[in-house]
Amino acid sequence: MGEAASEHKSDHVVNPKGLTSEEVTRLLAEHGPNVIAEDKPNPFRLFFKKLWGPVPWMLEATLVLEIIMGNNIEGLIIGFLLIFNAILGFMHQQKAQNALNMLRTRLQIMARVLRDGAWKQVASSELVPGDYVHLRVGDFAPADLVIAEGQVLVDQSALTGESVPVEREPGEVVYSGSVLRRGEASGSVTATGSKSFFGKTAELMRGAGSRSHAEELVMSIVRYLLLMDAALVIAILIYAAITGLSLLKVMPFALILLVASVPVALTATFTLTSAVASLDLSSKGVLLTRLAAIEESAAMNELCSDKTGTLTLNELTLSGMQTADGVDDADLLLMGALASDERTQDPLDKAILARLAETGVRAPEKTGFTPFDPATKRSEATFLRDGETWRAVKGAPHVVAKLAGADGEFWETAIADLAASGARVLGVAAGREGALSFKGLIALADPPRPEARGIISDLRQLGVRVRMVTGDSMATARVVAAELGMEGVVIGGRDEIAKGDICDIYAGVYPEDKFRLVQTFQNVGHTVGMTGDGVNDAPALKQAEVGIAVSTATDVAKAAASMVLTESGLKGVVEAVKTGRRVYQRLLTYTLNKIVKTIQVAVFLSLGLIVFRHFVVTPLLVLLLLFANDFVTMSIANDNVRVSREPDIWNVRVLIKTSVIIAIAWLVYIFAVFGVGKDVMGLPIPELRTLSFLGLVYSGLSNVLLVRERSYMWSSRPGTYLLLAIVGDVIMVSVLAHFGVFMAPVAWSAIGLLLAFTILFVTLLDLIKVPLLRSPSSRPVEAGAA
Repeated sequence: MGEAASEHKSDHVVNPKGLTSEEVTRLLAEHGPNVIAEDKPNPFRLFFKKLWGPVPWMLEATLVLEIIMGNNIEGLIIGFLLIFNAILGFMHQQKAQNALNMLRTRLQIMARVLRDGAWKQVASSELVPGDYVHLRVGDFAPADLVIAEGQVLVDQSALTGESVPVEREPGEVVYSGSVLRRGEASGSVTATGSKSFFGKTAELMRGAGSRSHAEELVMSIVRYLLLMDAALVIAILIYAAITGLSLLKVMPFALILLVASVPVALTATFTLTSAVASLDLSSKGVLLTRLAAIEESAAMNELCSDKTGTLTLNELTLSGMQTADGVDDADLLLMGALASDERTQDPLDKAILARLAETGVRAPEKTGFTPFDPATKRSEATFLRDGETWRAVKGAPHVVAKLAGADGEFWETAIADLAASGARVLGVAAGREGALSFKGLIALADPPRPEARGIISDLRQLGVRVRMVTGDSMATARVVAAELGMEGVVIGGRDEIAKGDICDIYAGVYPEDKFRLVQTFQNVGHTVGMTGDGVNDAPALKQAEVGIAVSTATDVAKAAASMVLTESGLKGVVEAVKTGRRVYQRLLTYTLNKIVKTIQVAVFLSLGLIVFRHFVVTPLLVLLLLFANDFVTMSIANDNVRVSREPDIWNVRVLIKTSVIIAIAWLVYIFAVFGVGKDVMGLPIPELRTLSFLGLVYSGLSNVLLVRERSYMWSSRPGTYLLLAIVGDVIMVSVLAHFGVFMAPVAWSAIGLLLAFTILFVTLLDLIKVPLLRSPSSRPVEAGAA
């Protein structure tokens, strides 16, 4: 490591003034963007993967058996459907991947860089060798850089596997992708992108690799359905053996029956729905670091929100000062400014430094600076005064007062007076080493965000209760909470928080207390959202079901969170909750439909063979049925849905009970269709199969309309794509049935009667469905597509 560092140091000259825009343009053209080019998968390979797997194998085996039996037309059609299904799956996979790639480009690490003589934030991908960058606690190193100022503790475990952090001093290299655990530093970029030492850059996006809780739940239900189908296939094979039915005829049917039960579109539907929704959220100021966060947003019912910058504007102005005896305002302001640093871009520091600049007073040169640490709640600097080393400290009043040995009780009244207007109060101390004296208090006004009160009300109407979490005093917290319309119990102090009591406003909170707060709510069954911005907030953000990194968060906080807000305030959280609930409703529709259709089709085909002693629907028509259903199933991802006014939680018992009852009703329907065709209309077996096929298609399409709405079917309009898919399916299968394409022809009169019967039946079934699905989480409040 040392050799690598020395090589970089010897080859690189630090320019503490940074680069100009012209130099950046030239170097960017020469070195390229600060990214690692990913190997793009071969699209042909991705496509052919769609032809390899359990479902394609079963279709391919059926194709071979049909050809062996001399059914070349059926084999050709199965081959066509196999290829078409692969194309459809490939296209949806590409659409989902494109959405994820777009999201990844928006979820970039930002860097504080000195350009054209001014500090600014730019995307890390725009860094070039020679850029002068400032790093603080919680940042990912955006490129290889040699430290010019400061001393830091660096975690390189993601690069080297070494779990122990290492110290880095001026002249030493911090490698791209490592994490700053302590201290602040400025340095010059030595290498970017693939030319960095480890050829690795940090990334916040965690993608869609793992299944969400909802997807696992649905897959567990599907596994039980597959077991049911396996039992039915065994029953068919036993029946064939007993009756002497040819296995060559039964095997294609058995394979197609299994194919009909496999959720071919499950993964594509979940991923596509979540990816499209996440892309929509990105345009509303919310970037997801993992797709499963959408599901958890739908279930969230408690939100612990930071005050500063989230509920308030974070546009601080110095609103008042209270000096100690013998100290004037100018000296108090100067000491507070010395304990501040412009490079951190901290609003507190910027407000104090701005007021000092207005006075025209020039602060002495600092000999050292320790940035604000959430764990100690203070920042400090050293400087020379009259040839002696002095310290200037600013931070939480009680912390600084204790450090300086001041009478805390004496200052309580002054703190309360300054905090009465909702201002944030800081204590300032200064003095020679070992002889700090309390200089006084600085009040900084941070007014509530104009929209915050309305947003809190919106969240409350959605069943999400907002709790204020702040490091400020109880007095400040009470005033701000009152202005925001948040009433309730206020507690403050670590001892009170440690008791695990639930209240509305938490004051005097340290970052590590947030982790306990999340656990407190989770222990009583709540789904918790937590906002945060600092490196010490990361454990709480990771523990919460919905960890929310605010727009000013450190890279470590963003990486730990489920979602990152790109705009200040909680508006993005409201959008995330609504979008999550829309996604939930669509996935619930898909799941209900899948369970119902699997039971109906599998039981009808199996019992039909055993009871009527012939195939009630041919294997080819079953494939056409699946083909018709796929269009509609994929369209669910774009359906119009209504947002629930309460958190949406998957209720397995209600889900299965409702699905089974509806499936039994549709079984009664399809057996009635077959019975009427056979005994009343006297249709021959080929036409009975056509009628049964039409009945399965019509009932399948009707079932989507039935289960997509938790209330009555006519309560909301289906999405345009879904409606077009349903109408298109009805027209296509009706025309094929009438003209006898792939099946025996039937008269328009029979098709019309069947359609009318289906509409009547689904209308009656709708009356049964509503009480089955009626629950607190099913009540809609607004309509709209995501």
